[in-house]
Amino acid sequence: MSEIAGARVLVTGGSGFLGRHVCDAITAAGATPLVPARAEVDLRDGAAVRALFARHAPDLVVHAAVTGGGIGWMRSHPADAFVDNVRMTTEVMEAALRAGVRRFCGVSSACAYAVDAVQPMREEALFAGDPEPTNGPYGHAKRAMMVQGAAYNAQHGFDAVFVVPTNLYGPGESVDPGRAHVVGALVRRFEDARRAGATDVTCWGTGRATRDLLFVRDAAAGIVLSLSRSVGPAPVNLGSGEERTIAEIATAIAGAVGFRGTIRWDASLPDGMPRKVLDIARARSLLGWSPHTPLAEGLAEMVAWFRGSSSPLAASNG
Repeated sequence: MSEIAGARVLVTGGSGFLGRHVCDAITAAGATPLVPARAEVDLRDGAAVRALFARHAPDLVVHAAVTGGGIGWMRSHPADAFVDNVRMTTEVMEAALRAGVRRFCGVSSACAYAVDAVQPMREEALFAGDPEPTNGPYGHAKRAMMVQGAAYNAQHGFDAVFVVPTNLYGPGESVDPGRAHVVGALVRRFEDARRAGATDVTCWGTGRATRDLLFVRDAAAGIVLSLSRSVGPAPVNLGSGEERTIAEIATAIAGAVGFRGTIRWDASLPDGMPRKVLDIARARSLLGWSPHTPLAEGLAEMVAWFRGSSSPLAASNG
């Protein structure tokens, strides 16, 4: 039986891309996910968040709600990326402390790592140097969450754990051009090109930047495992451990959707962080977690979801 069986788990962002899969994993573990609707509470409002906790009386919390998007959105919304995320985390963690929750899992991001971090990125180097400028405000907001959790742990004995996922992809990912991350944006672009009979597709950047892609259900499994183990507030990476160039990823996605044309690159648009791959030894040792979904299998499932969705743009990162 799961160690969290019977628990009530509040999942902020539970109706979003990652949150939906986390809720499925929580249910499979025999616990009950509690998902506040966006209309029910503004997570930036402390009084409203404390009232939410009073209504639901959770045993555990997964804080997965974010204000964010892909590289284009981050570049045009730096203030929202920082302020909204810091406010949400501050109020949710404070309410969790006051409510006496058993454990708090905060979902951080690989964007918190420095732009020039040694690869693969290890948790002890997370605060060394500044994040890549395009994602900088968001990365700093995620750092602030982990600082808050460590401070609460030191002063109040607050049981917090922070997982640091790499780029996630899979069914339910946003494909909205204004919000999508790398895989969602490319799946939509190549599928639209295939349907239109286009002979070429132009992608952002040089294609030389690298990324570490993790299937969303594998990430959700890691998050649920973190609820079952007291590992302290030091961050825990969740990634595939495999580094691929954006050009390689684009080629794989083009193949998954059946696009046979030419892929072109617009170097006048940003690459984002030059390299990004996570060291996942800590997750293996502390959580007993490993990723299980090969990229080809995950992309095939995502493309099938995209083609079967009646309104793909309704998908949200929540």
